[in-house]
Amino acid sequence: MERFETAQTKAAVLTEALPYIQAFKGAMVLVKLGGSVMEIEGNLDSVMDDIAFMRTIGMKVAIVHGGGKAISRAITASGHEPKFVAGQRVTDEETMEIVRRTLNGTVNPDLVARLSKRGTNAKPLHGNWLFKARKITEPDRGFVGEVVAVDTRPVLEMMDAGIVPVITPLATGLEDGHLYNVNADISAAALAQALKVLKFVLVSDVPGLLKDPSDPRTLLSTLHLDSIEKLKADGTISGGMLPKIVSCEKAIRAGVQKVQLVDGRMQHSLLLEIFTREGVGTEITE
Repeated sequence: MERFETAQTKAAVLTEALPYIQAFKGAMVLVKLGGSVMEIEGNLDSVMDDIAFMRTIGMKVAIVHGGGKAISRAITASGHEPKFVAGQRVTDEETMEIVRRTLNGTVNPDLVARLSKRGTNAKPLHGNWLFKARKITEPDRGFVGEVVAVDTRPVLEMMDAGIVPVITPLATGLEDGHLYNVNADISAAALAQALKVLKFVLVSDVPGLLKDPSDPRTLLSTLHLDSIEKLKADGTISGGMLPKIVSCEKAIRAGVQKVQLVDGRMQHSLLLEIFTREGVGTEITE
């Protein structure tokens, strides 16, 4: 009897997901995958399973990923100390090469291989083929830029061909042609805006936006744009959450329909966010 009840529960879950599956078939979704999530094997496997499922039911999925912890380890291994100013990595010429080598040669191929293992057609796409950046001078962090232009053609061509592009947060300098390091949240938001995706989902190692960062029970399930400035002023939006929220705000104002922050430590958080009534995490709306 228990076995049949379990089967019925699974069937009920599938039935609940049906209208969402129908609505999102053929829809473009951009997933920003935080480097911290990729550090924990079980969490990463869960996210990869979710993305494989999304692609299997016909969603057009692109991924922009970080890799901060892997980069810091590589810098330390080279005999240097990772340096940060205002939350972003100081990137001199030598560090830029370590960033490029780590993202393009280690982190990105690993994600592509994991998706391929699940039967998902995924290919690497280096961000400097898509993003043009201008150097950030206040404060000057070296080769750190802000995205000023996006070429969406390679992404659209891959998604139309049934491929999941896995994209690094690198950019080519608009004025000097140099390789630039770009915050992954910011580059992902710029791509979401340019593509006008239906959903932009940021997967990280926090439940969403918390009123009290030490208390998961203070999760804000919905964040309206007109509340953002107040929450910045009172410190609710600060630290690593600041570029995420700023990026999400820009994406919404540029026409992205739905933006969500979800916790990659929660098993199948992507599927729960997209295919259930309740969802998880924080949804950012106008």
